[in-house]
Amino acid sequence: MAAYDYDEPSATHRPASSDAPSQEPGYDPNHVPDSVKSFVVHLYRHIREKNVYEIHQMYETSFQGISERLFKDTPWPSVDAVAHHVDNDHVFCLLYREMWFRHLYARLQPTLKQRIDSWDNYCSLFQVVLHGVVNMQLPNQWLWDMVDEFVYQFQSFCQYRAKMKNKTEQEIALLRQFDQAWNVYGVLNFLQALVEKSAIIQILEHEKEGLEQFTATDGYDYSGGSNVLKVLGYFSMVGLLRVHCLLGDYHTGLKCLQPIDITQQGVYTSVIGSHITTIYHYGFANLMLRRYVEAIREFNKILLYIYKTKQYHQKSPQYEQILKKNEQMYALLAISLSLCPQVKLVEETVNSQLREKYGEKMIRMQRYDDEAFAIYDELFSYACPKFITPSAPSFEEPLVNYNQDAYRLQLKLFLYEVKQQQLLSGVRTFLKVYSSISLGNLAKYMEVDESKTILLTYKHKTHAVDTDGKTISNADVDFYMNDDWVYVVDSKPPKRYGDYFLRQIVKLEGAINDLDRIKLD
Repeated sequence: MAAYDYDEPSATHRPASSDAPSQEPGYDPNHVPDSVKSFVVHLYRHIREKNVYEIHQMYETSFQGISERLFKDTPWPSVDAVAHHVDNDHVFCLLYREMWFRHLYARLQPTLKQRIDSWDNYCSLFQVVLHGVVNMQLPNQWLWDMVDEFVYQFQSFCQYRAKMKNKTEQEIALLRQFDQAWNVYGVLNFLQALVEKSAIIQILEHEKEGLEQFTATDGYDYSGGSNVLKVLGYFSMVGLLRVHCLLGDYHTGLKCLQPIDITQQGVYTSVIGSHITTIYHYGFANLMLRRYVEAIREFNKILLYIYKTKQYHQKSPQYEQILKKNEQMYALLAISLSLCPQVKLVEETVNSQLREKYGEKMIRMQRYDDEAFAIYDELFSYACPKFITPSAPSFEEPLVNYNQDAYRLQLKLFLYEVKQQQLLSGVRTFLKVYSSISLGNLAKYMEVDESKTILLTYKHKTHAVDTDGKTISNADVDFYMNDDWVYVVDSKPPKRYGDYFLRQIVKLEGAINDLDRIKLD
């Protein structure tokens, strides 16, 4: 069984797991450099003035620049040290602490107390958004990062808590005392409350009827109101999908995402991290529910999008994560196509990249021997979400680690499904060759006692139930049985000349751009 690190990075690089204290020697939480003072004063002013463009610039560029220059290995100054520079504004201090903890998780290793303090800060921040009056506009990138980091820190805490073997008595006492910190019900309740309080589902319904504008404005309120609750509610639907995938409840996860039409551009596509996270988890959930065609279709679209746009994100702090998710989704696409050979759904560019990365392995995966199962194991372990066990640990001696239990269960279920496909590969081969064949001859060629049961299994395994409860087919070859004969339905897809011409146009434009860059002597 392949073993992989279970502390998954979020938007930025995460340090190796360690329980050492995060604060470096010589770090003074009360020392505020002039550049930090200037940063918080200007950010506070821009938030009060609802200047979204300037907030975005400071959040994306200034915060990262100062972090790189002054706080590469230490936390930012404490919120108490900067509060008097921003009139002790309660909401701003909560936002500052949210960034403070995110920086801590990205650059250092948080202590258990800091993990608990971060949970308390998120509780306070979301309580203000849900029950207070938040009259401000924040960039979608920041609002997405809040939800993304909230789910990441929950996942990180569950993994940390599950490693009980080397916990100190002090850590165990803290875990007992703060047993509600990062509780799975608390996390789900906050995300669900943001969805309900924002009325985002109704807003999206009204938008379809032309009664509301949300997607057209990227969720921003140009009439002077606030976008915070609405956009947090919107991204919380993606957060719920992610949490349910981490728990292995794929059906509920997809149901939470249902109000968002992922076949269309939406607010989720306005932030690259949100776009990739949505499709990655959507595709993975469909893969685990045997909806292979849907998984292939969406992986193909997002991989083509990343291929065309990744050069524009090279300076982004999310660039490493974009590349990692890109590689993971190619692995998931390789699995999906091996279980459901629907290559016609994949664009030429994506297919070329896929063959380059996994062509040899995909050929071996068709054999369904021990080597093939080892490859399925390897690709699944590399590309799957970092599953969690949300229940509280047993504090009884001897203390044991259980952080791999959820992953092992999901891997076992997945490989069981792969093994069930073993007989079906032979059925598909014969159905491709014949237009009609008797059940007796099919059984003889397959060297089995009778073929009817295998054909019914094939029908079952190549069909799945979608979110609306409708039965959908994943088969690239279909058939029906009449008496003792099997009749194959000929389903040749129509040739799509438009796609070919579009690809050639894109290639021509690329060649012209290359020629334009060449300086003639």
